[in-house]
Amino acid sequence: MGPVNMRLVEQARSIFAELGYTVEGSGPAFRAERAWKVVHVNTVFEKAELPSSSAEQFHCFVAEPGDAADLENQLRSTNPSYEWAIIVVDGDDYQVERAPPGPRASA
Repeated sequence: MGPVNMRLVEQARSIFAELGYTVEGSGPAFRAERAWKVVHVNTVFEKAELPSSSAEQFHCFVAEPGDAADLENQLRSTNPSYEWAIIVVDGDDYQVERAPPGPRASA
C-alpha cells in the first residue's frame, strides 16, 4: 500500500462506526464487524497493493476521489475472489460504490 493518509484513515473509521460497526485495529487497515458481517477495510492513498486472494469474504477500500477510478479499474482487472466495495471520501461526504451486482448508494 502507498503512503498513509491519517485523515483518510480517521474518516474511514468514523464512517464504519456511524454505520453501527464495531471497529478493531488502529492502522490504515482495520476490521469492522456488525452482526454476522465482518468487513476488512483498507484505506488507499495513491497506488494500492490489493490482496490477491483472501480467506476474508468482504473487503472495503476507502479512497479519495482522485484515486478511486484507478482503484476500481485495478479491482475489476484482477477480479479478486472476495466481494469488494469502494468508499470514496470527498471532504465530509462519501459515496459507496459496489462491484456488480450490488447497488450504488451515497450518503
